[in-house]
Amino acid sequence: MSIQIDTSWTLFLDRDGVINRRNFHGYIKNRQDFEFLEGVKEGLQSLSNKVGRIIVVTNQQGVGKGLMDEEQLDDIHQYMKEELARFGVTIHAVYSAVNLRGAVEDRRKPLNVMGLEAKHDFPEIDFHKSIMVGDTASDIQFGKNLGMKTVLIRSKEKVSENADIVVNNLIELANELEK
Repeated sequence: MSIQIDTSWTLFLDRDGVINRRNFHGYIKNRQDFEFLEGVKEGLQSLSNKVGRIIVVTNQQGVGKGLMDEEQLDDIHQYMKEELARFGVTIHAVYSAVNLRGAVEDRRKPLNVMGLEAKHDFPEIDFHKSIMVGDTASDIQFGKNLGMKTVLIRSKEKVSENADIVVNNLIELANELEK
């Protein structure tokens, strides 16, 4: 599928497994644990020239489990934003669902809460001119729930949800969107 994008588009990104190496056995609890995936900085550098804004939406129930606090999470995100800024990439906002799965006030993907918060903060967002990039079924469902184009980053997680585009990393996505 070919998607024609321009600076009126918004790129929504999951964090773990898309931007940084995912810890399948635990949580990224500090900036030392945060390891950028290969090609992410270059891929986002290319993509940032094509879209108007980049927003990260991430489920982080490690906070809800008491394994880390919101200050630690904010420090990780500050580090991520600073490192990407060195490549000319601006992350316009990071939305984190820190609640436990199934909480009464559930913000976790695939629910659309974080997307609606982004739309509130950036009213110019048009979900039909947005792309959600993730590595799990809940990421793809989140994008579909809001009417976005969806991109699956292949990982060892089995995903039955069909995405509009399937790639190995953000460089491949940038190259795909060049076509």
